[in-house]
Amino acid sequence: MAVVPKKVAERLMREVRAFQRVLRAARDRDVNESDTVTIVTDMLARVFGFDKYEEVTSELAIRGTFVDLAIKLEGSIKYLVEVKAIGLELKESHLRQAVNYGANHGVQWVVLTNGINWELYRIAFERPIDHELICSFDFLELNPKKHEDQEWLFLLCKKGVSTEAIEEFHERVQSVNRFVIAAVVLTEPVLNSIRLGLRRISPDVKVAKDEIENILLSEVMKREVIEGDAAAKAKRRAERAAGKTRPRKKSKRAKDVRPTDQSDLDRDTD
Repeated sequence: MAVVPKKVAERLMREVRAFQRVLRAARDRDVNESDTVTIVTDMLARVFGFDKYEEVTSELAIRGTFVDLAIKLEGSIKYLVEVKAIGLELKESHLRQAVNYGANHGVQWVVLTNGINWELYRIAFERPIDHELICSFDFLELNPKKHEDQEWLFLLCKKGVSTEAIEEFHERVQSVNRFVIAAVVLTEPVLNSIRLGLRRISPDVKVAKDEIENILLSEVMKREVIEGDAAAKAKRRAERAAGKTRPRKKSKRAKDVRPTDQSDLDRDTD
């Protein structure tokens, strides 16, 4: 994840503790949505570093309705914030409302929060409109001295937004996850590497790639990482990447060169 600047880290260590006390007190009083919006606005200023009067816009009109808060930098909306009362559990209907706001206004990033629970979503402008959860955290559980917790908050900070930390984090989430790793393991280059490793262990035992793949699918990997939409998307990415890195065929001049390990493996199936 992104490196959190020293000044930002110092602000987080100072302000997170202060607002944890504010949020606990507000939860005990069971404040309404309007009061929760006030607290979140102050958090966006003091914790996340935005100018409350110039960069935090309230009641942004979107097709006849109003989103609670919007972050605006250099004339463009960076993300929307839909706020619910602090004592209210965030629900699917609240998420649909936030996603609809973002989709109708052309804003890719939306935050759903009740002040304590924070959820960051990325909207995919496809047909139909889709969305994915990028990260979520309980503000009361954060340890502002812990670097990992600082990194979560930095995604929504002014400095993080201006340096596109969210985009970088999203790319990492897309590239390093259980679905992508499973898909990469099942690509031809990796299966060949496994065959080579097995051959080194037992030179006299011949194993086909299909046999290795079947064992991985049925006995090694969990079904949830090889089935479903996320797995299918990961598979397509892995196959495209494997195709780009596939070695070219050798020229005729190289025919007298000693065969590589891969060539030896290919002869196993002749």
